[in-house]
Amino acid sequence: MDGPGNLSDSVVTQDGGHDRRSISRERCGLIGTSTAMREVTRVLGKVAQSDSTVLLLGESGTGKEVVAQCLHQHSSRRNGPFVAVNCGAIPAELMESELFGHEKGAFTGALVARKGRFELAEGGTLFLDEVAEMSPQMQVKLLRVLQERRFERVGGSRSLHANVRIIAATHRNLEDRIRENLFREDLYYRLNVFPVDLPPLRCRENDVRLLMEFFLKRQAAETGNLEVRLTEAAWRVLRDYHWPGNVRELQNLAERLSILHAGEEIDVEQLPERLRRHGAASQAEQEQQSLRAIWSEGFSPQPELPFDLKKHMEAVEKEFLLRALDECDQVVARAAERLGLRRTTMVEKLKKYALLPGRF
Repeated sequence: MDGPGNLSDSVVTQDGGHDRRSISRERCGLIGTSTAMREVTRVLGKVAQSDSTVLLLGESGTGKEVVAQCLHQHSSRRNGPFVAVNCGAIPAELMESELFGHEKGAFTGALVARKGRFELAEGGTLFLDEVAEMSPQMQVKLLRVLQERRFERVGGSRSLHANVRIIAATHRNLEDRIRENLFREDLYYRLNVFPVDLPPLRCRENDVRLLMEFFLKRQAAETGNLEVRLTEAAWRVLRDYHWPGNVRELQNLAERLSILHAGEEIDVEQLPERLRRHGAASQAEQEQQSLRAIWSEGFSPQPELPFDLKKHMEAVEKEFLLRALDECDQVVARAAERLGLRRTTMVEKLKKYALLPGRF
C-alpha cells in the first residue's frame, strides 16, 4: 500500500504505457493525461494528506466515488474502513437511523441495537454521496455532527464520538440549491472546506482513448476473453462523442463490446447507434461552423461558370485555414478556436492540405 501523498507520483504515460508508480492511480481509476485530470490529481495529492472535509462536485458518472476511495487509500486513515452512503437512495424517514444507528426498541421493528454508518466508519472515511438530496431535517442533524463531532443513536442518550473523515459529493449546484431554500448555507460552508471539481468526459477528449483501452484490458483480464480492438475510424467516433453519461457510460460501452465482440476489431458499424448518429451530426455541424466562419470574414469567391463545386469549396477551405493560422501565429489550437472547430478536426484538415505547422 502506498503511503499518503504519493497520488501525484502515479503516472499514465502518453502512449498508454504504465510505469511502476502508476499502480496506485490505476487502482484508483484516475486514468488520464488531460490538463483537467492532471490538475485534479495534483489537488487530490495535496488534500489526501490532510484530514479536511472534501466536497466533490461533478456530473453523474464522472467518478466521484472512485475519487473518494482514492483519497481514502492515500490518507492517514487508509487502514480504517471506507463507508459509502447514497443520500438520495435512502428514504428520509430511515436516514437518521442509517447514519447514526439505533437502540433496541427505538421504533417499531427495532428488535436489536444497530450501528449506523458513522460508527461503522470509525477511524476511517465516511463518503456521503448525493448529499444535496438530504432532507432539511437531516441537514440540521448532519451539521450538528460536523460542528461537535458527536452524535447519539436513535432512541439512545449516550454521546458517541464521530472519529471519521467526511467526503461529500453531489452533481447539483449547491449555491442554486441554497437560493431555492433546498440546502442549508451553514452546512454548505461546513462541507465546502476543500472543493474539488471533476471534469465531464467531454472536456477530457485526450483521455477517452486511454480510459477505453484501460477498461477493455480489464474486461479481457476479468473474463478471460481476447481483447477487443478498435479501428481508427471507431476511435474518432468515440473521441467526438459528447458522453452525457461520462466515464460510467464509457465503461459500460467497454463491457458491452467485450462481451459481444471478444477478440474482434471494432469498426464504426459495430458501435451503438447513438454514437454513430452523433458522429455523423458532429461532423456535419463542424463543417457548417467552418463555413459560417469563412463567410463571416467577408470572403466572396466569384468563380467563372461552369466550375467544379467540390474543388472550389476545398480551395475556399484551404484559404481560410491559412488565414486563421496566419492570424493566430501558426498555433493550431487558437486557429481551430477561431474557426469554431475541434483541435483534432483542425489537424485532420491541415494534414489533408499538407498545411500542418510545427506549433500545436
